[in-house]
Amino acid sequence: MMGIEWLRPAAFLGSILYALIGVVIFWLCFWLIDKITPTDLWAEIVEKQNRALALVVAAMCLGVSIIVAAAIH
Repeated sequence: MMGIEWLRPAAFLGSILYALIGVVIFWLCFWLIDKITPTDLWAEIVEKQNRALALVVAAMCLGVSIIVAAAIH
């Protein structure tokens, strides 16, 4: 049965492992970009409510996520 193939333990655990690897890579990329930029991104977005920076960071997050997902897939 093709519909429940993803329920096999090996496929399920492999998917969970790749998802965790993707999240770790994503956070490492965000941390690296935060260190490269001259200001503290998180403080600028959360404390100063900088919406323009939040949109740029959101676009960067989507881009990194797409790259990580394509690399893992």
